[in-house]
Amino acid sequence: MTLRLADRELPIGGVTHVMGVINMSPDSRNQHTVARSVAEAVAMADRYREWGATIIDVGGQSSHYENPTIAAGEEIARAIPAIEALVAEGHIVSIDTWKPEVAAAAIDAGAHIVNDTGGLSDPEMRRVVASRGVPAVAVHVEGPNPHAVGAVEIREDKAARTAEGFRRLLDELSGEGIDQVILDPGIALNYRGDYQAYTRMQLQVIMDSVHLKGLGRPVLIPIPRKKELHRVCAYIALALEHEADIIRVHDVEVACDLAELFGRSARLR
Repeated sequence: MTLRLADRELPIGGVTHVMGVINMSPDSRNQHTVARSVAEAVAMADRYREWGATIIDVGGQSSHYENPTIAAGEEIARAIPAIEALVAEGHIVSIDTWKPEVAAAAIDAGAHIVNDTGGLSDPEMRRVVASRGVPAVAVHVEGPNPHAVGAVEIREDKAARTAEGFRRLLDELSGEGIDQVILDPGIALNYRGDYQAYTRMQLQVIMDSVHLKGLGRPVLIPIPRKKELHRVCAYIALALEHEADIIRVHDVEVACDLAELFGRSARLR
């Protein structure tokens, strides 16, 4: 399996691609991944690539529900200059957004992948993705976007239920000319409710990700950001053990090192 990008193909299968996060949103909860200038973003991405990351995920809007929702124009102003610079440096870039206007501007700037935290539910976002022919990540979100969520539904069969929803979504998207879809179970999104129960369910979804794999599309496991690094390592190791095609991470060096250890590094030589 391969993802067809604008200027290359990305092999899928047998390896785990590390997607390193760069936040152009100054209010991000993960300050160590915040770049406050284009130069900082380029330097950060170059470090990620040196460590072994193959995809750079750029976002201009914090996804935490407690942070303000900014206008699409402001999000574009934050993210697009960095995307242009990263593409010029040869990086594979995804845009993290739920706003169609931002996705369109990012693709025009050279972004290869749309990472839609709105779950490809917005008809206008679907039109953008279909018309540009780019791969898109469908993030499972229990609401229209990460800022409009309540308490997450806690259930033991979460992965299977999520896969059922994705199956219906894939049928819809196929009818709209969208066939390059990456599946993200959304376990790194922030929800209101029982944090400990959500943590246990996050782990269970990774262990049950065979349900997602059965849909025949690349599976992206987003690694939840934890204060304790050993917990982050546990999530990464579990995702690698269960052969995630892509892991989205804030702790990039650790993830790349573990991917090497598990024999799943996708480092592009």
